[in-house]
Amino acid sequence: MPQQYPFSAIVGCEADHLDPMGLALILSTISPEIGGVLIRGEKGTAKSTAVRALAAVLPPVDVYEGDRFSIDTDDPSAVSLDLPDRDAATRTSRPVRLVELPVGATEDRVLGSLQLESALSKGEVTFEPGLLARAHRGILYVDEVNLLHDHLVDLLLDAAAMGRATIERDGISVEHAARFVLIGTMNPEEGELRPQLLDRFGLTVEVVAPREPGRRVEVVRRRLAFDADPLTFAASFAADEAALRARIGQARARLAGVKLSDNALAAIARVCAGFEVDGLRADIVTARAAVAHAAWAGRDTVTRADIRQAALLALPHRRRRNPFDAPGLDEDLLDRLLGDEEPDPDDTPPEPPTDDPAPEDRPPEDSDSADQPDTDPPQPDTDTSQPDAPPPGPQDQAEAPLDVPPPLPPELGNDQPSGEGTDKIAAAAAPYRPRLFAVRGVGAGSAGRRSRALSTQGRRIGAEPATSGAGSLHLVETLMAAARHQTPHAGGRRRVQLRAE
Repeated sequence: MPQQYPFSAIVGCEADHLDPMGLALILSTISPEIGGVLIRGEKGTAKSTAVRALAAVLPPVDVYEGDRFSIDTDDPSAVSLDLPDRDAATRTSRPVRLVELPVGATEDRVLGSLQLESALSKGEVTFEPGLLARAHRGILYVDEVNLLHDHLVDLLLDAAAMGRATIERDGISVEHAARFVLIGTMNPEEGELRPQLLDRFGLTVEVVAPREPGRRVEVVRRRLAFDADPLTFAASFAADEAALRARIGQARARLAGVKLSDNALAAIARVCAGFEVDGLRADIVTARAAVAHAAWAGRDTVTRADIRQAALLALPHRRRRNPFDAPGLDEDLLDRLLGDEEPDPDDTPPEPPTDDPAPEDRPPEDSDSADQPDTDPPQPDTDTSQPDAPPPGPQDQAEAPLDVPPPLPPELGNDQPSGEGTDKIAAAAAPYRPRLFAVRGVGAGSAGRRSRALSTQGRRIGAEPATSGAGSLHLVETLMAAARHQTPHAGGRRRVQLRAE
């Protein structure tokens, strides 16, 4: 087996200086119930290298010899087809498996199928476990998960949701446990992931290459040293790997004793509601990640820092985003939702607010009645002494101000209850009053192709006799009218008489 690149040798995955990718991988192994990690990033950012190196820093698991289903030795309800007599089996330990699911894998290879050798040679129907059984209590890694075929995605969804794999085919009916840490890597340039599978990943991180020249130099230096002598390079980080493995084991042992108070749960719910996430899986995953982060930090109580870090990893791919919103999480909004106070470790839930206000909040009984809100609805004016005003005409409507909404009818009830603990009913908004544009025949205005306004320019469209005093002369019409009233001249010629019409 080739030597893997050490996890602690990756720049940003040191135990004391974990970047978001390294922290998400560690938290998912401390608490596998989180649901795995999705790593999104550009090519050449050590995504696959970090995942393949993760199994080496995990504590070994206890199994039975010859058990292909890797059932838990401490779980009395676990059943394996390879152990007809569990009490007679021998216990042993082995490293955690990292099972890679190729993009082009077949359904038989993932779920399992009939063992052809036994069927052909002995005529026996024997089940051959697939990759899901091999990945039980380990890591299932899918590189380029966004390119996975839809039928394989459906299999992963069922296994991740139920924690079991069911096979009904070729005369075989088998059901076995399939609990694993699902880790996927993808390049967003090659396409997005199906929303159903995206939601199954508990945590997600965005990975980019470092822009600092010093960090880039260190990455290249370590990689060249590993390629030159893998064994020597791995030996130089053996102490760091052992320390990281021991710390993960301590965090797992401390996980069950971490206290998640009601105030911490309320803060998690407030954050998830503030980012408008879909469903309640985000609340559950954030709570589990906060507990795992507290155990990793060596604390017995979930603090504000744990919730904040868990939200940064669990919510970016679950919040509602508009098409042009940037990925990630608004940290300013997250800080406002969390507030400045630490969650109270006391499990005593806060007292619910009562309808009766506190004595200092009650209004004095002898206060001026003018300061009290008028609870009676306004009565309509019934005074008929004044004559009825004529209805507004179109011109009046056009000149009415638009920024003054009309008063609501009294039966709508403008006064709404505003006391603490009561249902607030919002009144209907003021109806929109459209602007009325009235056109009354022909008037003075700007000239245009379809304007009937009278102006001093434009083409000739005709002439009519003046009905009042003389106006301005129109040369063309005047000459044409004069031609129609020509009189004979003494010399045989016609004389044109000009007159204004």
